[in-house]
Amino acid sequence: MAEAHQAVGFRPSLTSDVAEADLSASALQEIYLSGLRSWKRHLSRFWNDFLTGVFPASPLSWLFLFSAIQLAWFLQLDPSLGLTEKIKELLPDWGGQHHRLRGVLAAALFASCLWGALIFTLHVALRLLLSYHGWLLEPHGAMSSPTKTWLALVRIFSGRHPMLFSYQRSLPRQPVPSVQDTVRKYLESVRPVLSDEDFDWTAGLAQEFLRLQASLLQWYLQLKSWWASNYDFLYVTPTPVQAARAGNAVHALLLYRHRLNRQEILPTLLMGMRPLCSAQYEKIFNTTRVPGAQKDHLRHLRDSRHVAVFHRGRFFRVGTHSPSGLLSPRALEQQFQRILDDPSPACPHEEHLAALTAAPRDLWAQARRSLKSRAGEALEAVEGAAFFVSLDSEPAGLTREDPAASLDAYAHALLAGRGHDRWYDKSFTLIVFSNGKLGLSVEHSWADCPVSGHMWEFTLATECFQLGYSVDGHCKGHPEPSLPRPQRLHWDLPDKVHLSIALALRAAKTLSGDTDCHVFPFSHFGKSFIRRCHLSSDSFIQTALQLAHFRDRGRFCLTYESAMTRLFLEGRTETVRSCTREACNFVRAMEDREKTVGDSQCLSLFRLAVDKHQALLKAAMSGQGVDRHLFALHIVSQLLHLQAPFLDQVHSEQWQLATSQIPVQQTHLFDVHNYPDYVSSGGGFGPVSGTGGPGALNPDGGAGSLHTCLLPPASWWGGTWAFCSPRPVPFQVDDHGYGVSYIFMGDDTVTFHISSKKSSTKTDSHRLGQHIEDALLDVASLFQEGQRLKRGCRGRGEEDAGNRRGSLPGH
Repeated sequence: MAEAHQAVGFRPSLTSDVAEADLSASALQEIYLSGLRSWKRHLSRFWNDFLTGVFPASPLSWLFLFSAIQLAWFLQLDPSLGLTEKIKELLPDWGGQHHRLRGVLAAALFASCLWGALIFTLHVALRLLLSYHGWLLEPHGAMSSPTKTWLALVRIFSGRHPMLFSYQRSLPRQPVPSVQDTVRKYLESVRPVLSDEDFDWTAGLAQEFLRLQASLLQWYLQLKSWWASNYDFLYVTPTPVQAARAGNAVHALLLYRHRLNRQEILPTLLMGMRPLCSAQYEKIFNTTRVPGAQKDHLRHLRDSRHVAVFHRGRFFRVGTHSPSGLLSPRALEQQFQRILDDPSPACPHEEHLAALTAAPRDLWAQARRSLKSRAGEALEAVEGAAFFVSLDSEPAGLTREDPAASLDAYAHALLAGRGHDRWYDKSFTLIVFSNGKLGLSVEHSWADCPVSGHMWEFTLATECFQLGYSVDGHCKGHPEPSLPRPQRLHWDLPDKVHLSIALALRAAKTLSGDTDCHVFPFSHFGKSFIRRCHLSSDSFIQTALQLAHFRDRGRFCLTYESAMTRLFLEGRTETVRSCTREACNFVRAMEDREKTVGDSQCLSLFRLAVDKHQALLKAAMSGQGVDRHLFALHIVSQLLHLQAPFLDQVHSEQWQLATSQIPVQQTHLFDVHNYPDYVSSGGGFGPVSGTGGPGALNPDGGAGSLHTCLLPPASWWGGTWAFCSPRPVPFQVDDHGYGVSYIFMGDDTVTFHISSKKSSTKTDSHRLGQHIEDALLDVASLFQEGQRLKRGCRGRGEEDAGNRRGSLPGH
């Protein structure tokens, strides 16, 4: 959609006898500049795509090869073994004076063919190298000779100075696991949570599935696998000026988009050299999830030069660029301040319009068709925006008067909002509160946590440490009074949409009011202590969570933990089923250790549970997980109208505990030791609501194309986020589940985000939080160094046992 102020200079004036176009000089200049920008973008993308396509080679390597061939000819050598002469004979005869030119052209063509063959060989070799996953299965801290050799070869073939998408052509496709192995692993994962009778019944269904349907469904998956490719700060508010914070944040986000378009963001490398897939970065900006009657689709624009803004029930369109380029932070602050100062009221039903994006998708799809016919320009301004901005009229954030309650409210405000102040279908919504606090609400179908987190880390570091603020809290620089005012969007809402808005708002408010959030930083120990125990930090936390949940509910349950599969092309996530037999044995021992077993036996069982979790995590990352394979088989069975009772049983499972670790990827941007107040509070997601695992995807690896699972809104805040994908659920919903995410900040703090439903009589986010803290201290006491920690914490806890729940240690 064209910029509104760009169209002002071009006014066709029609008379009865002639049509005249009044072209102003500014309009002509704007047309010229817009065309110039467009060509620059196309040339830049063409050059970047070319560099990506030839990586790990470079254009200079072609010049070197051509020069070597010319030198060989000068020395009367023929490295082409006669091919250059044959090429020369095929070229047109331009006469004697051009005989030398024909030779140079023939040599250039031969050099190009040889160069292309060498690049293809490099791509094949690198893909074969990247298909090796033996390094994942080795014990922590150990490295075999084959892995050392593999690392050396990867370093040789990986080239230098990669761009964001340089490795995409060399990443292997995700394999289809053996269906027998998947079923065996599945049965192993459900054994701890099923009675003997239920397990025997499930095992019988599994054997029937392997005998009758598995081979046909697996064949389709094998065929498809060959055809398709598969942080705001916790303690610091840089400025209390809402418009200024929005100006710097929007500018920083668009700087990230600029770097993304130029592929100047470095690809993520494990161990400094194993690349991960970068495909998810493509849809961070200019992306909207469009509802459909049967399925949604993602609409992605190549460019967008405005953001959509919501404030006090009104929608605005704010241009982000001028003829000279991206608007400065101070100019953006000016535009946001104009919106804050605008006294005009919201129109009837406009205030709650965005609640439709949280409604059941078929209802929203029907209402959207009406909006498109009656308010198409306003709808396009929102859906075609780079992202959505919500200027909240209320303050939020941590307060010293009541840190625990204020932090929980902060999380809830970002996770759920009021149900009508986020456009949940946008790739993300930037929320800026009236006191300068901010965060993100992220739609989950286009990408997973690490991609959004990478963008948000860059944004927070840039807006605070690089852009900065003046002493009076405003963005640095000067306003631009000549900028056109933000454009107010007007919605012509049909009568039949009014009822849809009311229904959507009622459901959204009910869901928001039923969401219980609890956030607490655990600062008794962190990564450094776990590292000294020679254990994986993630496996340590996951095993302790099993102990905490058992104490909370008195039973074991299926547990979901997300693991990335970006080692493969277009990989998304896989499920780690963390409730293992080894973890259950450890939990039972811990509950009986004072009566029948000692600390040494509990420690041995704990190490076994950690080792088992590590094995499951590595298998999931290497494409040998359970749930995505079973889900893909289920989808194929639905497409073939084939009854598979075993797959129906798997798809109807209830996950009562969903967990995820939020990774910190750019530690160089935040100096936690010198700036301890500039720490993130991590991020979270809503309580689990069904099966298939949170984030269950279609067989293509892309979410949002099937009615698969309901995910609550995802919000980044304090440097964190949560997920949002409102979708009808075609399976039984469990209202008694927990969502738990955690982030390691520095070496000595772990921040937990816990969510559940207030309406549940079986869950309580604060109660589980206390159990998590106790479980971590109990596990730490199994180690000699951890016994001192527990004694100190227990002594302090007895003094304020009634007030400790939800407290902020050390604050």
